[in-house]
Amino acid sequence: MESWQSIAVPKLDYALSMPSLSLTDSKTGSKNQLAKKDLYRMYVCGITPYDATHLGHAATYLTFDLLQRYLRASGSEVNYVQNITDIDDPLLERANRDGVDWQVLAHSQIDLFRSDMVALRVIPPAHYIGAVEAIPLVVQAIQGLASKGTTYLIEDDLYFANGACSDFGSLSHLSKKEMEIIFSQRGGDPTLIGKKDSLDCLVWMAQRPGEPGWDSELGKGRPGWHIECTAIANQYLSPDSENPELIDIQGGGSDLIFPHHEMCRSQATVLTGKELASTYVHAGMLGLDGEKMSKSKGNLVFVSTLLAEGVDPMVIRYALMMEHYHRDRMWTNEVLLQAQNEINNLRTALSMQHVESAETVMSEVVSALANDLDTPSALHALQSWATRSQKGSGGGDSITLRNFLDALLGLEFQL
Repeated sequence: MESWQSIAVPKLDYALSMPSLSLTDSKTGSKNQLAKKDLYRMYVCGITPYDATHLGHAATYLTFDLLQRYLRASGSEVNYVQNITDIDDPLLERANRDGVDWQVLAHSQIDLFRSDMVALRVIPPAHYIGAVEAIPLVVQAIQGLASKGTTYLIEDDLYFANGACSDFGSLSHLSKKEMEIIFSQRGGDPTLIGKKDSLDCLVWMAQRPGEPGWDSELGKGRPGWHIECTAIANQYLSPDSENPELIDIQGGGSDLIFPHHEMCRSQATVLTGKELASTYVHAGMLGLDGEKMSKSKGNLVFVSTLLAEGVDPMVIRYALMMEHYHRDRMWTNEVLLQAQNEINNLRTALSMQHVESAETVMSEVVSALANDLDTPSALHALQSWATRSQKGSGGGDSITLRNFLDALLGLEFQL
C-alpha cells in the first residue's frame, strides 16, 4: 500500500550535540536510554479505517514522528513500518451500518488519513502495509506457530495459546481478571466455549456468510488482529539475528498495551524465541472537555474538521505538543487558543530582522527532547526566546532556528 507523500525535512548544517534519547519503556516502567545505533527499527500500529483521523490518532503519530525526527537528526537511519488494519470487524460493521461497500469505506478513510498526516507534516513510514496485502505473511506466521504446537481449532477458527509465552503479561502488568475484563472490552472473547484459556486469541477467522474471505492453506478466511502486526513487523523490519530483540521500538497509543501489544509480543516470542522490542513506547489518551474521547460517546474531534474550519495545521501540531506524550490529557478550545497565541508569538519573533542568538534555545530544545521527548519544556524554551527577542535581545538570526524547528519539531513557519 502506498504511504503518504514525503515531507521535506531540512538538513541541520551546524554543530549541535545530540545526546542519546531516553524514552519511557512501558514494560519496565522506567526511563531507558536508547543505545546509539546506525539504524533503528520502529513499528507503530496504524488505524482501522472506518472513521476519519481524530486528535487521539494525531497525538500518537505525532509522538513517533518526533521520535523519528530526533533519531534522524542524530545521524541515524530509521526503518519505520506502520500497518493499517483494512479488514476487521469494526470496519465491516460500520460499512454495513452506512450501507456502503467495506472497501470503498476503507479507501476513503485511508485517503483522508494520508491527507491529515501530510497537513500535520508527519514523516511517512518507509513501509505502509495493509492487513489484506499481508495475508500471505500472516498465514506463514500462523503456520510457524502451529509447528510449535501453539494453535488449535474452535470449529473452523484458529486460536493461539498465549500461555505458550512463559512471561505473558509482563508488558501490561495486569492480573488475569483485569486482562479478561479489558480483553472483552477490546474485541476479545474470553468466555468463548472451547478455549483452552480465556486469554487465547484468534489468529485466523473462517469466512462468515456475507463477509469477505481469502483462500489459504488455513482455509478461506481472514486474519485476527494481533497476528497481523506480528507478521508485518517480522517481515518488513528485517530483524538482526545478532540482536536479542526483534526490533528496537514498538509503539502506539496506551490503549494498545493490552491486549494488542501484549499478544503481539507473545506471538513474536513463541515464533522467534526473542523479545519483540527493546523498548515499548506508548502515547497517552486524549479526552475532550473533561470526558474520555471515544467513538461510542460521539465526542471525537477530527483533524479534517479542524482543517476545514480553517485552523492552521501547525497550530494543531503545536497544541498536541503542549502536554507530554506519555500523559493522558484533555483537548479544549482553550488549548487550541493558547496554541494559536504561542504560534503567533513565535511567528512574530521569527519574522524580525534582529533576534536573540539561537544557540542556547536550540540546545535547550534538544536537551528537552532527549529527555523522553519533553515537548512542554521545549516549547517553554522557545516562548522565552521569542519574548526576549521581541524585547530587544539581539545577536542572532531566525533562519537557523526556523530550519531547526522544522527538522526537529516539524513546525514549518511560512513568514
